[in-house]
Amino acid sequence: MSNLRERIPVSILTGFLGAGKSTLLNRILKDPDMREAAAIINEFGDVGIDHLLVESSGDSIVELSDGCLCCTVRGELVDTLASLMDGIQTGRLRPIKRIAIETTGLADPAPVMQAIMGNPVIAANFDLDGIVTVVDAVNGIATLDSHEEARRQVAVADRLVLSKARMDGAAAEALEARLRALNPRAPILDADDEEAGRASVLVNGLYDPGSKIADVGRWLHDEADHGDEHHHAHGDHDHPGHEHHDHAGQDPHDVNRHDASIRSFSIIEERPIDPMALEMFIDLLRSAHGERLLRMKAIVALSDRPEQPVVLHGVQAIFHPPVRLPAWPDPQDRRTRMVIITKDLPEIFVRDLFDAFLGKPKVDRPDRAALEDNPLAVPGMKF
Repeated sequence: MSNLRERIPVSILTGFLGAGKSTLLNRILKDPDMREAAAIINEFGDVGIDHLLVESSGDSIVELSDGCLCCTVRGELVDTLASLMDGIQTGRLRPIKRIAIETTGLADPAPVMQAIMGNPVIAANFDLDGIVTVVDAVNGIATLDSHEEARRQVAVADRLVLSKARMDGAAAEALEARLRALNPRAPILDADDEEAGRASVLVNGLYDPGSKIADVGRWLHDEADHGDEHHHAHGDHDHPGHEHHDHAGQDPHDVNRHDASIRSFSIIEERPIDPMALEMFIDLLRSAHGERLLRMKAIVALSDRPEQPVVLHGVQAIFHPPVRLPAWPDPQDRRTRMVIITKDLPEIFVRDLFDAFLGKPKVDRPDRAALEDNPLAVPGMKF
């Protein structure tokens, strides 16, 4: 597929944790123009949830979990795109007219972009057809102040989609001025507008770094240089995947992309949970430690109606109203699954808090002693 017209356009949907990427992708995938499209969803954590909640026909959802696209699963993205192309060319897969990649909120977009534009095999078969970045109007300014990844996500965008803008109009106006400074040319859409949920939002034309601020070209150049170094050091057949989540043998350049204080972990519960216990756990976590809770997403079996799970989404102290699903997305797995991403909030503390509300005895964990020796590590912590 060397002809330019035959290349498959790839759109990247990015934005920081909790900005509303999955919600927007859900709307876009319902557009009839996306019937011959595929979605690749990357989750930062060892338990995948987002792919269960994205509605699509057929088998067009590919999940990449246990890492961040800019780090541990970048090679897996290349492998996935190559496998899709091989399947199409050999007739094992139906033709695909577009691919949408939803990155984890922690992803630096530059290496994801370079994986598509800089790999000769991928570039021969796929075109990077623009980047759509979702920005949370409520937490946007604080997020841009605190996280380099968020600033890069905005700077590289062809379109910016502002979510939750109607919750705080004044904050949205101030945020728009900040976004203009980082990306003067990208149009800004309101996520609640009909236009933002159409397939056309992904159609932006061949990506042009020259239309962005000068930093974007430099970031891509740095990634290209790093890719060459990595290629020569590891050879043609080294494609890092799930096995690299422990960083064994992984390139230090990738391991150190994110702040070491940011942790992702999952909580799995086999038995249905009392609704009041869950409500008290969430209320205490967000009220006392909301600034440390970067993201929570969960699918929960409640004891009142365990056959109809509840979906939870939260960012810092802001949680969306719970959504009750009519049935489990995967009838074979009805366990409660929570994915929690924190900054300076130890996993052991959150797990103990959750177990306490469920009435479980305290489990002897090896990392508790260090935390108990330093009670100032988490304000308000009690054991």
